[in-house]
Amino acid sequence: MTDLLQQWITVQAETRPHASAVVARDGRLTYGELHARSNRLSRLLRDAGCRRGDRVCLLMPKSTTAMVAMLAVYKADCILVPLDPSSPAGRLMRVLESCDARYILAGGSVADTVEQLCGEKSPLADLPGVGWLDAAPPSMPSVTPRFSLDDLRSYSRAPLHYANTRRDPAHILFTSGSTGTPKGVVITHGNVIEFVTWARRYFGLSTSDRVSCHSPLHFDLSTFDIFGAFAAGAELHLVPPELNLLPHKLAEFIRGSELTQWFSVPSILNYLAKFDAVQPQDFPTLKRLMWCGEVFPTPALIYWMRRLPHVTFTNLYGPTEATIASAYYTVPSCPSDPTAEIPIGRACDGEELLVLNASREAVAPGETGDLFIGGVGLSPGYWQDRARTEQVFVPRPGAADAAARVYKTGDLAKRGADGLVYFLGRADTQIKSRGYRIELGEIEAALSTITDLQEAAVVGIPTSGFEGTLIACAYAPLSGRHVPPGELRRALSALVPPYMLPSRWMPLASLPKNASGKIDRRALSERFNTSEPAPA
Repeated sequence: MTDLLQQWITVQAETRPHASAVVARDGRLTYGELHARSNRLSRLLRDAGCRRGDRVCLLMPKSTTAMVAMLAVYKADCILVPLDPSSPAGRLMRVLESCDARYILAGGSVADTVEQLCGEKSPLADLPGVGWLDAAPPSMPSVTPRFSLDDLRSYSRAPLHYANTRRDPAHILFTSGSTGTPKGVVITHGNVIEFVTWARRYFGLSTSDRVSCHSPLHFDLSTFDIFGAFAAGAELHLVPPELNLLPHKLAEFIRGSELTQWFSVPSILNYLAKFDAVQPQDFPTLKRLMWCGEVFPTPALIYWMRRLPHVTFTNLYGPTEATIASAYYTVPSCPSDPTAEIPIGRACDGEELLVLNASREAVAPGETGDLFIGGVGLSPGYWQDRARTEQVFVPRPGAADAAARVYKTGDLAKRGADGLVYFLGRADTQIKSRGYRIELGEIEAALSTITDLQEAAVVGIPTSGFEGTLIACAYAPLSGRHVPPGELRRALSALVPPYMLPSRWMPLASLPKNASGKIDRRALSERFNTSEPAPA
């Protein structure tokens, strides 16, 4: 078994250098090319001063160059921090400050964002450097890239020696934080390797596979897409993000790329079903379809399974803190009842699912409890946040080993009479919308900085539509102020990424309160369920 993620590329490059590794809009790379180019960039990073454990941020869209950059960061013994190119600069600034980044590798249409992050007036102006990985560096008046793509041509492709081990962090994935500050989940090389090794064996991934990469690079589902493909020597197909809004074009992409594996959040699958983009016996090369990140409505699953009887369908479950997925359930046959529950199933090899009561004791089958996860995928915790880590990574009940930990997911679950685990919803204010894990408190924290508002609250409204859970905002302007929803949406869009923007708005003179004087969120949810949405 490999010890480091990048070693899978080395194996493929040595044994199958001319095999296709990555296919994207910007071209195609063989395993030999991917290995050689990432070696060059890793040497450049080392010569630029990057050392073991330094955080190197990646700010660019999915592309073959992004794949080279990711591998180069690992090969330089550094820690990758993938950033969301669609996020406003203010939020990215908090991430960069939190992880104490050493370098940003940038490319694509992010020059204005880089200027805001690293320009003369930025608190990050002293950041050691920016590497621009497109053909020509853009015009950024107060930021001069320390190196560009042209500098790579003079660097050696020779093998590298690594100081990292499988226990070292591979990347930090920043997720929504309830305090308004994104929290960084540390994932080790070993965490990813354990899951990929199990998944490769369970799903039978091989060199003949053509694998989708639908999720953005800052989302942990993409980790399996990328390294599942590289471990097996398969061909990785990067899905253009704009196809998410074009269901028939997305179906054409699956067809034309002759994909054998698709993995995504359920909302995009639900969207394709809503627009009837899948034909009977469609996608003849597709072998397996997996989803993770939220509940897949059973009616939409039935739609897919009836049209693709030649495909296996697997529900994967797991939070970022437990590395990609910790549980799996392959649906044995097309459900006949559209209200049937689809379980999250049983634990992947090396993982453990515990359904416990408030006293941390196992509940009886059929009873609701808090879902905890333990095992080989468990993150070391949150980056430089011991208090938050100790709050949710807790000692395993009854363990002989005092160091054994489990992660409290915040999800409610039950164990059925069949021995399988069923997801029952959230125990807190965290939601899943369009596959993204979102802390509603982060949106409220951003709203609190908008001066024209007296107060605001955000609630999640479950739906059977594309979004999964709608984000709804109720707000009260300051006395004498008029704040239309569209104006508020524009102000909020400068503070949070697009997927956190509410889709329903409700201006009120004041927000309803409960007996303790707190905002009555249940009452707000009821109002949103019974009222027409305000135009934004």
